[in-house]
Amino acid sequence: MGKGRFEAFSDGVLAIIITIMVLELKVPHGDTLAALAQLWPVFLSYVISFIYVGIYWNNHHHLLHATTTVTGGMMWANLNLLFWLSLLPFATGWMGENHFGPVPSAVYGGVLMMAAISWVILQTLIVRTQGRDGVLQRALGSDWKGKVSPVLYVAGIVASFCVTGLAQAMYLIAALIWLVPDRRIEKVLAHEHEAH
Repeated sequence: MGKGRFEAFSDGVLAIIITIMVLELKVPHGDTLAALAQLWPVFLSYVISFIYVGIYWNNHHHLLHATTTVTGGMMWANLNLLFWLSLLPFATGWMGENHFGPVPSAVYGGVLMMAAISWVILQTLIVRTQGRDGVLQRALGSDWKGKVSPVLYVAGIVASFCVTGLAQAMYLIAALIWLVPDRRIEKVLAHEHEAH
């Protein structure tokens, strides 16, 4: 499979995920700000999830720019990632509708954790295909973001059963870490281009 088709399929799935999430936002019953204010948990859940999908889309784009070959293993790893991301609309809706209750918040964190693990698997397969001297391995370096995020997700899952606001803070901090596009890959690719 060509890299373009691989990326186009992933982009399409991510676009559908965002569409499903926005369809979960229901119009308030009433024409007052008080009626709108009752929807704040659903809207906040949507905003956090939208940021996450945007982060994955952005970094997926960078990841594929550092990829020269698409293997069968990478295709399955990408489907695994898309599977976990496709559960975000469900987890988002459940968490928002239940005002960040402990179990829905923990399930939301679990979906984020599984998506992060899936990302690492995809990244690892790309590095293995390129070799240790490949563009992606050089760009990743120590990958501190990739190591900190799962810790924050686990902390959020545990906090869901103690202080749900803390759980949401952990998920938001992890998102904020990734909000700035990862420039490591861009820098290595630019250096490669200049070298040739």
